Amino acid sequence: MTTNKKTPSALLSLLPIIVLVLMLVATVRTYGSDSLSGASQVTLLAVSAICVLIGTCFLRIPWKDFENAITHNISSVTSAILILLLIGALSGTWMVSGVVPSLIYYGIQIIHPDIFLASTCIISAIVSVMTGSSWTTIATIGIALMGIGRAQGFDDGWIAGAIISGAYFGDKISPLSDTTVLASGAVNVPLFKHIRYMLITTIPSLSIALLIFAIAGFVQDTNSTHEISLFTATIKDRFCITPWLLLVPVLTGFMIAKRLPPVVTLFLSTLLAVIFALIFQQQVLHDIAGDNLFKGAMQSIYGSTSIPTDNPVLTSLVATRGMAGMMGTIWLIICAMCFGGAMEAGGMVRGITRLFVRMIKGRTSLVASTVCSGLMLNLAVADQYICILLTGNMFRRIFDRQGFERRLLSRTTEDSVTVTSVLVPWNTCGMTQATVLGVPTMVYLPYCFFNIISPVMSIAIAALGYKIFRTSANQQGDASKA
Repeated sequence: MTTNKKTPSALLSLLPIIVLVLMLVATVRTYGSDSLSGASQVTLLAVSAICVLIGTCFLRIPWKDFENAITHNISSVTSAILILLLIGALSGTWMVSGVVPSLIYYGIQIIHPDIFLASTCIISAIVSVMTGSSWTTIATIGIALMGIGRAQGFDDGWIAGAIISGAYFGDKISPLSDTTVLASGAVNVPLFKHIRYMLITTIPSLSIALLIFAIAGFVQDTNSTHEISLFTATIKDRFCITPWLLLVPVLTGFMIAKRLPPVVTLFLSTLLAVIFALIFQQQVLHDIAGDNLFKGAMQSIYGSTSIPTDNPVLTSLVATRGMAGMMGTIWLIICAMCFGGAMEAGGMVRGITRLFVRMIKGRTSLVASTVCSGLMLNLAVADQYICILLTGNMFRRIFDRQGFERRLLSRTTEDSVTVTSVLVPWNTCGMTQATVLGVPTMVYLPYCFFNIISPVMSIAIAALGYKIFRTSANQQGDASKA
């Protein structure tokens, strides 16, 4: 709780966001793809300092409030940081063990280039629904699909966009998803009632995205059959490709189905991959660390590995960074949490929300204000879990006063917060997926059609009044139906 004696105006609340965007634009233009190596982190800390300066000088908020908020924010992402480290270990060991090369090898022969983008979106959606985690989906099958797409000649942005669109569809509607459980629980809506209601906006959004990916798959130029054959031949020449390696993703899927904690699943999957690497990829481990197989296996977990091949694309694809490759992302997350904590302690998050609350005139403006607030919170707070809770808490009473069922709020929260978090470069989701896939956020953002369409669809359905229900206390019944 802050002790501010003044309430920041909407303009003052938006000032740090405006400064952050301008500084990040300048940072990216100056450093390009190296902006995440330190410049973006410094930018976030600098804007955090501006928040503190505004709060202490103009709003009379004590430094202790900022310190407590920042500490709380950082502590809230400790489990995510541990998962990130394990994802780094998983991606390294799955590559060196031959698991990902095997998935690429078999996938190239099964998935035709014309239907690759649509198939990628569908595969990612199915896996994400089963796992309940977009992060796990992208870190496992997503990496393999990136390899298949690159081999077939697709641009990184299109591939990553298809993967992310499918992964966040599953993350949004899976009963195993923590964001789905959080969004429904934050406003006391039964889980499956929340999921069924989300289908009204989610299915049309995914259908439009799939149509775009299907058309793009047919019109884009891809590599010739000869080039693809050379690529698969190089994979088979460099790695021991065998169906036995597919046991690792199968067993990982089994652990997920048993609902083991993500940390346990990722650790055991990494251990399995190391064992399979020692059995099937001894030559690869020798190339990494000489005659010491143990050293090669350990390096695939924590450090960078480079496996030379005759194909430059494949050489770049199979290079890994392990746990060490996640340190830049972790550094960025910590700085983002400092910024989010400073915004919250300074009352600027509430100031931004009030700006949208003033715009509420009816059903459509209520949903639009919730969507815009969710998007702004993703920009300001930089963590989807905190944004879900804040959106639910801030709009819960407003929806009650307006006489709308809370499932409309829970659905709108997911439509605006969960799926757009991955589109913000300094959000935990945006940073993580950009790092895991090796594609900058601003490169894949224009192709994440499901994520872009979802908040628009939420407003459109509200404008149509389809399946928008009033609470029984107001005895309004259905507002209107198509």
